[in-house]
Amino acid sequence: MTAQAAAASTKRKPMPSAATAKSAGLDWPANASLAWFVRVFAMPAIERVAAAKRGVPATSITGLAQATGESKERVIALLGLSRATVDRKARASQALSVVESERVIGFARLVGQAQAMVDESGDAAGFDSARWVAGWLEQPMPALGGRSPGEYMDTAEGQQIVSGLLERARGGAYA
Repeated sequence: MTAQAAAASTKRKPMPSAATAKSAGLDWPANASLAWFVRVFAMPAIERVAAAKRGVPATSITGLAQATGESKERVIALLGLSRATVDRKARASQALSVVESERVIGFARLVGQAQAMVDESGDAAGFDSARWVAGWLEQPMPALGGRSPGEYMDTAEGQQIVSGLLERARGGAYA
């Protein structure tokens, strides 16, 4: 490999714009409805991966905060994101990195999972799963050794653990 080729291969790819993240399947509304969260949950995993690779708009953090009733700072901390990075990318209308996007999509997916469970119960009227999930993430769980599910939301593997815990609750196996 020539020095020029080596230098070219180490250059960072530019971050996609927020407009790019809206293409092909996963739009990020300013005010996400519970139906939108369910759509994220129901999407095939391959589409969520593609959305993460395209990048989620940094401005989506504000929408998630509004939907859950949490502060933007709390959502950023919960997902293990950098406040400075999120703010800088939001001001520049840029998308988050793949890893950051995965965390945001995972959080949206969890809200959708909770709403889908409520919808299946047949009595979803008046229930706000986004706010419920935000509160549930704060509760210590015996299945997590007394730690809260929110402590696991900053990694993909941790989000899978939390999703599994919620699924077990649906089946009546309380943690």
